[in-house]
Amino acid sequence: MTKIKFLTMPGCHTCETVKQILDEVMADFKDKAVVVTIDMTTPEGQKLVQKYGIMASPGVIINDELFSTGGVDRDKLIDKLKSL
Repeated sequence: MTKIKFLTMPGCHTCETVKQILDEVMADFKDKAVVVTIDMTTPEGQKLVQKYGIMASPGVIINDELFSTGGVDRDKLIDKLKSL
């Protein structure tokens, strides 16, 4: 099962946009992937921000590999999930 860590920040408008994209895309991958939402301001979130060098919210980590920061390209996300 593919694990997607979605790092968000309170009040982040880009995070809301990416959440909508994830929700739409995950409808086709619900049996193959799971999304875990993590607040970047929590201790767990801060560890991931430091580990992956995330400089803009949101951050998307797929199977412990940084996929994107500051937004997400819907088509690239779909291609990545199809390749796993």
